[in-house]
Amino acid sequence: MSSAAPTAPDAAPEQAFRLADRVNRRAWAVRLLAAVRRHRADLVVALVCAVLAGWLTHGLWPDPAGRTLALNPEDQTLYEWFLAVDARALLGDFSLLTDRLNAPDGVNLMANTTVIALGIVFAPVTLLLGAPVTFALLAAANLAGTAVAWYLLFHRTMRARRLAAALGGGLCGFGPGMISQTNSHLHMTAQWLVPVIVWLVVRLLRASDPGATPADRPHRPPAGPDRRRMFSSAAGLAAAVIAQVFIGEEVLFLAALTLLVMAVSYAVADRDLLRRALPHFAGGLAVATGLALLVLGYPLWFQFAGPQGVADGMFSPDYFSADLSSWWTISPLSVAGSPESARLTTGPAEYNSFLGWPLLLVTAACAIWVRAGRRRLVLACVVAALAMGALSLGPEVVLGGTRTALPGPYALLAGLPVVDGALPMRFGLALLPIIATLLVLAVDRALRSTGRTRRLVPLAVVAALLPIFPTPLPTAERPAVPEFITGGHWRQCVRPGGVLVPVPLPTPKEPWPMRWAAAADAGFGLPEGFFIGPYGRGGTAAMGTFKQPTSSLLADVARRGDQPAIGDEQRRQAARDADFWGASCVALADDAPHADSLRGTLEQLYGPGTRIADAWTWRV
Repeated sequence: MSSAAPTAPDAAPEQAFRLADRVNRRAWAVRLLAAVRRHRADLVVALVCAVLAGWLTHGLWPDPAGRTLALNPEDQTLYEWFLAVDARALLGDFSLLTDRLNAPDGVNLMANTTVIALGIVFAPVTLLLGAPVTFALLAAANLAGTAVAWYLLFHRTMRARRLAAALGGGLCGFGPGMISQTNSHLHMTAQWLVPVIVWLVVRLLRASDPGATPADRPHRPPAGPDRRRMFSSAAGLAAAVIAQVFIGEEVLFLAALTLLVMAVSYAVADRDLLRRALPHFAGGLAVATGLALLVLGYPLWFQFAGPQGVADGMFSPDYFSADLSSWWTISPLSVAGSPESARLTTGPAEYNSFLGWPLLLVTAACAIWVRAGRRRLVLACVVAALAMGALSLGPEVVLGGTRTALPGPYALLAGLPVVDGALPMRFGLALLPIIATLLVLAVDRALRSTGRTRRLVPLAVVAALLPIFPTPLPTAERPAVPEFITGGHWRQCVRPGGVLVPVPLPTPKEPWPMRWAAAADAGFGLPEGFFIGPYGRGGTAAMGTFKQPTSSLLADVARRGDQPAIGDEQRRQAARDADFWGASCVALADDAPHADSLRGTLEQLYGPGTRIADAWTWRV
């Protein structure tokens, strides 16, 4: 017999479930639409920032693997390798001491600017689409994310009008220093957590003030410190600091120093707040520090005292200091900039202090105009701006490229732990959010007023910002990675996790073979390379490592094209070097410089080679 059709009582529950499902879907759609309408202005700001960031980096997008930032291709190669190594965490193959570079010693990732957190978060993108795509995505996302984060801080914490907040956020995310650092310094442009840290510090301070009146009880007397809010702020601050350490420690250091200067200045101007809130605020900071150290204690020890770790900085503060005249000069990467002004700094990735005289003059005028209403905050901003600007000048003031023999304030800090690892000229990056805060205060006050100032102040600020409006970053084509790598043929001569010796070997000035490893998702290790390690005098920090004799010989052939005479001693040395590296295979791509001379040299060292795809290989 055929089964009977469901009776009406049996069908009723099913119809009810379907109806409830349709109602729930409709309710979700209504809530989503309401949220979009409620935040549509914020979404428009975010969209504009994303479009601007995409336009500035658009030279990479047609072919991320085949394009490079023309002003700093070496660091782009380094960061693509970092992203490939970090992505291996998704495969369960990750260590703070990686063996995928500088074989056999390895590289201490904490001692290098490895953006570990970003590399892990974007690991799916890297493993699916490649490290160059992740690099291009982060180059744009860091700019847009930083701008939007500061906009939200200005609008929601400072209660500034959206136009004022958008102008301030735009300067923070797309200012000259940020655009310059986008030339391959992902660890310096990933600043979107800094506004979060500032917000959490402000939130902790407000919760610590027993004299503050709760916002939800404006007609009741103060109820003392809000301990629950204090703890949540401290816990959030610890989490943000932990994340920022694994993104970019230098940015965290600059933010912490700036906040310290501002806090001291604000406290001096408001003794009552200092007396009321300091004990509770200090306690909250102690809780945040303790929570952060529970996670960061071992990684920080590993960075400074672990294997391949370094405890000092390797960059000369005398060389990497800002020229005083660069402050009133406009960046070459801005619409009103001139290429001639590039002589005032060390390179195109360090235009940190190029703000231009229009912005400096308007900022000074805005600070004077708004000081009456927001005296304490303006004072804190001005003092912090002067302090960080002065520190950026380094141990000796340089004016127009000439050393003046006048000592700079940085000389008082030189040699101190942690400070020694920061480049003085990067202290200038802290002025972007400080100046933005002063401009936001002025524009917001003007928009709330009547008369000519309502239009005059915003127009003056926009006029000062227009000369430093950024231009797209220059890009260039780069050679394709050999099909020997992209096709996975490397597995025929080296096991995954083994050591492949590319010829010539990578160096800090010519790290191009590291692109091979990045294209293979860091599936094999390389000798030597571009990294920071303890290879300076007395174990101090140095860029790269010592070259082995065979590496030096091959580098000379690649540079000059002359094929040297090879005897038994060179062959024995080549065998010793291969054994030292733990190498499984030596590979020479067809597009290597003076490839024929290199091939002839390698055949004399290791015997006849084996052709695999577009490379010659030698098992060693």
